[in-house]
Amino acid sequence: MLTNQYTELNYTIYNDESELDEEDLKLIESARKACETSYSPYSGFQVGAALLLENNEVISGSNQENSSYPAGLCAERVALFQAGAGHSQHKIRKIAVTAKKAANEKYIPVTPCGSCRQVMLEYEVKQSSAIEVIMQIADNKWVKTFSTEVLLPFCFNKNAL
Repeated sequence: MLTNQYTELNYTIYNDESELDEEDLKLIESARKACETSYSPYSGFQVGAALLLENNEVISGSNQENSSYPAGLCAERVALFQAGAGHSQHKIRKIAVTAKKAANEKYIPVTPCGSCRQVMLEYEVKQSSAIEVIMQIADNKWVKTFSTEVLLPFCFNKNAL
Protein backbone atom coordinates (compact mmCIF):
# COMPACT_ATOMS: atom_id res chain seq x y z
CA MET A 1 0.00 0.00 0.00
CA LEU A 2 1.31 3.44 -0.95
CA THR A 3 0.07 6.59 0.70
CA ASN A 4 0.26 9.72 -1.39
CA GLN A 5 2.97 12.11 -0.23
CA TYR A 6 0.39 14.91 -0.05
CA THR A 7 -1.50 13.80 3.02
CA GLU A 8 -4.04 16.59 2.67
CA LEU A 9 -5.35 14.82 -0.42
CA ASN A 10 -6.68 11.97 1.72
CA TYR A 11 -6.38 9.04 -0.62
CA THR A 12 -4.51 5.77 -0.71
CA ILE A 13 -3.19 3.94 -3.76
CA TYR A 14 -3.22 0.15 -3.61
CA ASN A 15 -0.84 -1.77 -5.87
CA ASP A 16 -3.41 -4.51 -6.41
CA GLU A 17 -7.08 -5.06 -5.69
CA SER A 18 -6.17 -7.88 -3.29
CA GLU A 19 -4.78 -5.27 -0.87
CA LEU A 20 -8.27 -3.85 -0.31
CA ASP A 21 -10.33 -5.11 2.62
CA GLU A 22 -13.17 -7.62 2.27
CA GLU A 23 -15.90 -4.98 2.49
CA ASP A 24 -14.32 -2.99 -0.36
CA LEU A 25 -13.87 -6.11 -2.48
CA LYS A 26 -17.55 -7.04 -2.06
CA LEU A 27 -18.55 -3.53 -3.10
CA ILE A 28 -16.31 -3.74 -6.17
CA GLU A 29 -17.94 -7.06 -7.08
CA SER A 30 -21.38 -5.43 -6.80
CA ALA A 31 -20.23 -2.63 -9.09
CA ARG A 32 -18.93 -5.21 -11.58
CA LYS A 33 -22.28 -7.01 -11.55
CA ALA A 34 -23.97 -3.69 -12.20
CA CYS A 35 -21.93 -3.32 -15.39
CA GLU A 36 -24.00 -6.17 -16.81
CA THR A 37 -27.16 -4.04 -16.63
CA SER A 38 -25.56 -1.17 -18.55
CA TYR A 39 -27.48 0.12 -21.55
CA SER A 40 -24.59 1.34 -23.68
CA PRO A 41 -25.28 0.53 -27.35
CA TYR A 42 -23.55 3.70 -28.58
CA SER A 43 -20.30 3.72 -26.63
CA GLY A 44 -20.00 0.04 -25.73
CA PHE A 45 -18.54 1.30 -22.45
CA GLN A 46 -20.24 -0.42 -19.51
CA VAL A 47 -19.96 1.30 -16.15
CA GLY A 48 -21.23 0.00 -12.83
CA ALA A 49 -21.42 1.70 -9.47
CA ALA A 50 -22.30 0.32 -6.06
CA LEU A 51 -23.02 2.26 -2.89
CA LEU A 52 -22.66 0.91 0.62
CA LEU A 53 -25.15 2.47 2.99
CA GLU A 54 -24.66 2.81 6.73
CA ASN A 55 -27.12 -0.07 7.29
CA ASN A 56 -24.85 -2.26 5.07
CA GLU A 57 -27.37 -2.33 2.21
CA VAL A 58 -25.84 -2.10 -1.26
CA ILE A 59 -27.47 0.03 -3.97
CA SER A 60 -26.14 -0.36 -7.49
CA GLY A 61 -26.55 1.42 -10.78
CA SER A 62 -25.23 1.30 -14.32
CA ASN A 63 -24.84 3.80 -17.12
CA GLN A 64 -27.94 4.29 -19.26
CA GLU A 65 -27.30 5.83 -22.67
CA ASN A 66 -29.76 7.53 -24.98
CA SER A 67 -29.61 8.34 -28.68
CA SER A 68 -29.91 11.95 -27.55
CA TYR A 69 -26.60 11.75 -25.72
CA PRO A 70 -27.21 14.37 -23.01
CA ALA A 71 -30.35 12.47 -21.94
CA GLY A 72 -28.30 9.48 -20.73
CA LEU A 73 -27.12 9.05 -17.17
CA CYS A 74 -23.90 7.77 -15.60
CA ALA A 75 -23.82 4.75 -13.29
CA GLU A 76 -22.81 6.77 -10.26
CA ARG A 77 -25.77 9.15 -10.55
CA VAL A 78 -28.19 6.28 -11.21
CA ALA A 79 -27.10 4.66 -7.93
CA LEU A 80 -26.97 7.94 -5.98
CA PHE A 81 -30.40 9.09 -7.13
CA GLN A 82 -31.85 5.65 -6.35
CA ALA A 83 -30.39 5.87 -2.85
CA GLY A 84 -31.67 9.42 -2.42
CA ALA A 85 -35.17 8.53 -3.60
CA GLY A 86 -35.61 5.22 -1.82
CA HIS A 87 -33.14 5.15 1.08
CA SER A 88 -32.73 8.78 2.14
CA GLN A 89 -32.81 7.87 5.82
CA HIS A 90 -29.47 6.06 5.47
CA LYS A 91 -26.12 7.72 4.90
CA ILE A 92 -23.86 6.55 2.09
CA ARG A 93 -20.54 5.24 3.39
CA LYS A 94 -18.76 4.20 0.17
CA ILE A 95 -19.09 4.06 -3.59
CA ALA A 96 -17.16 1.74 -5.91
CA VAL A 97 -16.99 2.38 -9.65
CA THR A 98 -15.97 -0.17 -12.30
CA ALA A 99 -15.99 -0.32 -16.10
CA LYS A 100 -15.36 -2.58 -19.05
CA LYS A 101 -15.84 -2.54 -22.76
CA ALA A 102 -18.85 -4.57 -23.89
CA ALA A 103 -16.78 -6.89 -26.06
CA ASN A 104 -14.26 -7.60 -23.30
CA GLU A 105 -14.44 -9.31 -19.92
CA LYS A 106 -11.47 -7.38 -18.52
CA TYR A 107 -12.29 -4.45 -16.28
CA ILE A 108 -10.52 -1.21 -17.07
CA PRO A 109 -9.61 1.96 -15.17
CA VAL A 110 -12.39 4.49 -14.73
CA THR A 111 -13.00 7.59 -12.65
CA PRO A 112 -16.25 9.52 -12.20
CA CYS A 113 -16.97 12.36 -14.61
CA GLY A 114 -17.23 15.93 -13.35
CA SER A 115 -21.02 15.84 -13.08
CA CYS A 116 -20.90 12.67 -10.99
CA ARG A 117 -18.21 14.15 -8.77
CA GLN A 118 -20.42 17.18 -8.14
CA VAL A 119 -23.43 14.98 -7.32
CA MET A 120 -21.34 12.77 -5.00
CA LEU A 121 -20.14 15.91 -3.21
CA GLU A 122 -23.73 17.15 -2.85
CA TYR A 123 -24.73 13.91 -1.12
CA GLU A 124 -21.68 14.10 1.14
CA VAL A 125 -22.49 17.67 2.17
CA LYS A 126 -26.19 16.82 2.56
CA GLN A 127 -25.46 13.93 4.93
CA SER A 128 -22.65 15.78 6.77
CA SER A 129 -20.30 12.81 6.54
CA ALA A 130 -17.63 11.65 4.13
CA ILE A 131 -18.24 9.15 1.33
CA GLU A 132 -15.27 6.97 0.39
CA VAL A 133 -14.68 6.43 -3.33
CA ILE A 134 -13.04 3.26 -4.68
CA MET A 135 -11.89 3.08 -8.30
CA GLN A 136 -9.37 1.38 -10.54
CA ILE A 137 -6.56 3.39 -12.10
CA ALA A 138 -3.74 2.51 -14.51
CA ASP A 139 -1.53 -0.56 -14.05
CA ASN A 140 -4.28 -2.47 -12.18
CA LYS A 141 -3.84 -0.19 -9.18
CA TRP A 142 -6.75 1.02 -7.09
CA VAL A 143 -7.42 4.33 -5.39
CA LYS A 144 -9.51 4.79 -2.29
CA THR A 145 -10.38 8.33 -1.31
CA PHE A 146 -11.67 9.16 2.14
CA SER A 147 -14.04 11.82 0.85
CA THR A 148 -15.60 12.78 -2.47
CA GLU A 149 -14.16 16.26 -2.01
CA VAL A 150 -10.75 14.82 -2.94
CA LEU A 151 -12.08 14.31 -6.48
CA LEU A 152 -13.29 17.89 -6.79
CA PRO A 153 -10.71 20.31 -5.42
CA PHE A 154 -11.88 23.89 -4.97
CA CYS A 155 -15.40 22.52 -5.04
CA PHE A 156 -18.67 24.39 -5.17
CA ASN A 157 -21.36 23.40 -2.69
CA LYS A 158 -24.24 24.91 -0.70
CA ASN A 159 -21.76 26.66 1.56
CA ALA A 160 -20.76 28.83 -1.41
CA LEU A 161 -24.32 30.08 -2.00
